[in-house]
Amino acid sequence: MDVYKKSVKENFLFLKAATNVQELYLRAIPLKGEQGFLIPVAQVHLGDDALLQRLTQWRNRFVHVYPTQFLATLESTRAWLRDRLLAVEDRMLFLVVDKQGAVVGHMGFNSCFNDEAQMELDNIVRGVDGVERGIMANALLTLTEWARKTINVEGFFLRVFADNAKAIDFYRSLGFVVDETIPLTKVEQEGLVSYVACENGGTPDASFLRMSLHAASPEIGKTLMSTAGPSISAKEAAYAFDAAATGWNSNWSRYLTKFEQSFASYVGAKYALATTSCTGALQIALMALDIGPGDEVIVPDMTWVATANAVRYVGATPVFADIEFDTWNLDAATIEPLITPRTKAIVAVHLYGHPARMTRIMEIARQYNLKLVEDAAPAVGAEWEGRRCGSFGDFAAFSFQGAKLLVTGEGGMLVTNNDALYEKALKIWDQGRDPSKVFWIDGHGVKFKMSNVQAALGLAQLERVDEQIEMKRRIARWYREGLEGVSGISLNQEVPGARSIFWMTSVFLHEDVRIDRELVRKLMKDANVDTRPVFPAISQYPIWPVKQTPQPVALRVGQRAINLPSGVCLKRDEVDYVCDVLKKILK
Repeated sequence: MDVYKKSVKENFLFLKAATNVQELYLRAIPLKGEQGFLIPVAQVHLGDDALLQRLTQWRNRFVHVYPTQFLATLESTRAWLRDRLLAVEDRMLFLVVDKQGAVVGHMGFNSCFNDEAQMELDNIVRGVDGVERGIMANALLTLTEWARKTINVEGFFLRVFADNAKAIDFYRSLGFVVDETIPLTKVEQEGLVSYVACENGGTPDASFLRMSLHAASPEIGKTLMSTAGPSISAKEAAYAFDAAATGWNSNWSRYLTKFEQSFASYVGAKYALATTSCTGALQIALMALDIGPGDEVIVPDMTWVATANAVRYVGATPVFADIEFDTWNLDAATIEPLITPRTKAIVAVHLYGHPARMTRIMEIARQYNLKLVEDAAPAVGAEWEGRRCGSFGDFAAFSFQGAKLLVTGEGGMLVTNNDALYEKALKIWDQGRDPSKVFWIDGHGVKFKMSNVQAALGLAQLERVDEQIEMKRRIARWYREGLEGVSGISLNQEVPGARSIFWMTSVFLHEDVRIDRELVRKLMKDANVDTRPVFPAISQYPIWPVKQTPQPVALRVGQRAINLPSGVCLKRDEVDYVCDVLKKILK
């Protein structure tokens, strides 16, 4: 609930902060079919007398639909906008604008701070007759879709007078259903008429219908449901535009610097370097740790190839340890038998957003004087025993590739708490440059720097990380509920001490399931559900300098597990559809 309320507050505050028309349209929500926009009512509108006069006229024209009924004036509308809208953290209003830019109505949210994480739709008014057919319906559904993809909201409701048959029919057509009747008492005081909830069983003068949105997704089963997909808000668009427009010359690193500092603080690290990829970040880490030809680095046998490729890129040899069956992460018990005099480091991967059991891995690294690198590519925000992934090793690397929780298109981040290692990594990251001389290179280096525009996108994503994690965790919960009791399968779970972000919700097919995994995937694809096989035991690839027998648990999981659709913006009915498809296949 704290994350939900923080998300509402920060998203609404950002939208309301616009001080000019350009900022307004960068924050605008486009309507489907290019029918127009939802424009946030913001600070700039306090001085827009023409708009305030129009809002005043609409208020007076539709005064009968409001629970508090009075005749508004220009100044009372301005005061309402300033004190009752812009200054209220859980209230937001949008102007409905057609494709020519004309304001034709408004709608918004009110009373969003509640223990059910429900957002109340409010001030839904079509102020102009003769507007393009369907624009208000489009706007209302677009608004709820925007909120659902931006904030970890649980649902939407509205209240309408029970005698407003036209409005009720309109809401029903969009998927709203009546779930409560609220008796009202009419109160008159100093010329002000208000309708308030009846108390003590009094005779009602009117009533509200509370209607909740239960609209089904019409495209379920008709178009391919992808395994991943990001949540992009107005903040990302505004930051990226600003970086593109102003982020040059003396401002070339403004977003880079802030992104690095904010990311380090979030993870619990002292330093951060933004890179072009997680792979590049891993390579810089290994170079800064002086790992090279003749050295060996222990990596898990089930991971994305980049974990071991980074070892190969510095001339060292990856040695593959097995994984735990319950976490799919590096099994500490299989590390020690692989340690030789040539072993210099361990790379622990937090696979699919679940943290590795870092306590024992760190003990082994200390015991054998080995360096420890965390490949936290898909695990921003995951925690082990109360500490965030990325805060355990000598270095840690993260990914912002387009399928990850936080995205910059491509990109990564390298973090460390060690002053000396940071200085070494910084020099390598800067192509081996001597910072005391202009264009003087006196060491080995690489060119893996993130761009300022990407960092602007990444900073906005990071500022929304907590709500996105909650959305991912909610999707995993929906899958657990939808597949509960289904025999022959297991879903990835949290082990004690772990807090997973469930970047990918995955299912393991037990050996008693007689249908082949690839046939399961094909049949799900036929039903327009995309899936991915989990990573195979990568020791099987023919690219490694030393051949090694695949580790048994990695081989088993790699042959029988599937990543299910897990995009952060998935709806409950979409997850239910995936569950239904899988259950029918496994019957």
